[in-house]
Amino acid sequence: MNEKRPQGAPPPGWAPPMADIGWGKRKYLDVPYAKASPNQRLDIYLPEKGQGPFPTLIHVHGGGFAFGDKRDDHMNAYLKALCWGWAAVSVEYRLSGEAIFPAAVLDCREAVRFLRNNAARYKLDPERFAAIGGSAGGNLAAMLGMNLPNGAFPGEDGAEFAGEPFVKAAVAQFGPMDFRTMDAQARRNGVSLADHDEPFSPESRYLGCPIPDAPEALCAAANPATYAGPAMCPVYVQHGTRDRLVPFEQSVEFVQALRDKGLGERVSFDPIPGADHEDKLFFTDENLDKVRAFLERVMKEV
Repeated sequence: MNEKRPQGAPPPGWAPPMADIGWGKRKYLDVPYAKASPNQRLDIYLPEKGQGPFPTLIHVHGGGFAFGDKRDDHMNAYLKALCWGWAAVSVEYRLSGEAIFPAAVLDCREAVRFLRNNAARYKLDPERFAAIGGSAGGNLAAMLGMNLPNGAFPGEDGAEFAGEPFVKAAVAQFGPMDFRTMDAQARRNGVSLADHDEPFSPESRYLGCPIPDAPEALCAAANPATYAGPAMCPVYVQHGTRDRLVPFEQSVEFVQALRDKGLGERVSFDPIPGADHEDKLFFTDENLDKVRAFLERVMKEV
């Protein structure tokens, strides 16, 4: 295929379509969770009724680690969690043009710490947090789902934290996981674009060097499966079988890696036949019902 994506970022002047957040009556917008960047902010939405504490869906937006917005139109789907009686949170984080890996992961972990430490103020139940994300957000949601304790992630050495960045469930949708294998998978499947090794690719920009030049340890550090262990929460993985941007095989490989570590009972894999990247099939009421069923089952588990 000769089609090329934008070089790790959208065209100049492009802005993502925004969600309709006007109907939410109880919300806290642009809440800072850290001080290193103005992009370290999150939005909190509460159900119209009830005093909580509410189970909480924490959305991490996609965009190739290089663009996107916590208030983009994906929130039209995830704000439906309010109708479930859940709170919804959407996290902004430093993008690759501002700070390369591991900044985005560190930001997401800090956002969860902030929510746990301020759960009473915002009527959230810290024991019922679930992370969800698609594409780059799928990678980051999966990272949260590994439930690594403070100090165990690159860049946290020697730092002191108040509260652990733990979640009880994670939903990873069509996320890039092992950057080293993406192009080989794309060439084999004949569907996906084989340009992830290029210097301009989102994955290369995220790591700060072309994927072929990246040390194996660096690529491994950006792969959530590297950190899978006994603390991992239940993870629900969804991926379209006709994904042109992130090969479907990325999720196949990720799920198998978790199973190889003896974590098969904690991972559920749901291929979406014929679905492309960011396909509307992921955001239908039918699919959201599947996500909800997974989350509510996990939240009931002791």
